[in-house]
Amino acid sequence: MNANYSPNPLKRYLPLLVVIGLAALGACALQYPLEAANSHTWMHSFMGLFLLNFAMLKLFDLPGFADGFQMYDLLAKQNRRYALAYPFIELGLGLAYLSQIWPPVTYIVTIVVMLFGASGVLKALRDGLNINCACMGTSLNVPLSTVAIIEDLGMAIMAIFMLILYMA
Repeated sequence: MNANYSPNPLKRYLPLLVVIGLAALGACALQYPLEAANSHTWMHSFMGLFLLNFAMLKLFDLPGFADGFQMYDLLAKQNRRYALAYPFIELGLGLAYLSQIWPPVTYIVTIVVMLFGASGVLKALRDGLNINCACMGTSLNVPLSTVAIIEDLGMAIMAIFMLILYMA
């Protein structure tokens, strides 16, 4: 059994809930001064803040993150450089969302990265791995579970939605 296991799901996922909640609140705060605030601009703010926070947590211990990430990510298992680059990919995406630069490229990269990430988590769970999710770096212990799949798929779905709105 994982040494960081807690039978209380809320306690186990509190760090993740805090990051999501703060990103949502920050996105709302960024919408306040806008006369034309809408769900699309809110999603840009949310995704940007969410990705910046996750990148920051990974960058506190980049080698430790890469070690954990290589345990379940399909590409990171094959290429440590990808594991080391991943937080910078999240950082770049977060900044791209906040600045709203190159929206279609940002959406497509997000979709690819998140769907690929979800497939690695799904495989690890099918294989019965009982490990921590590297999603929050090494400073916070969150177990790898379906929550990570939901997180990746949720980000991919938001990016798909924004891409559809952009192209409409």
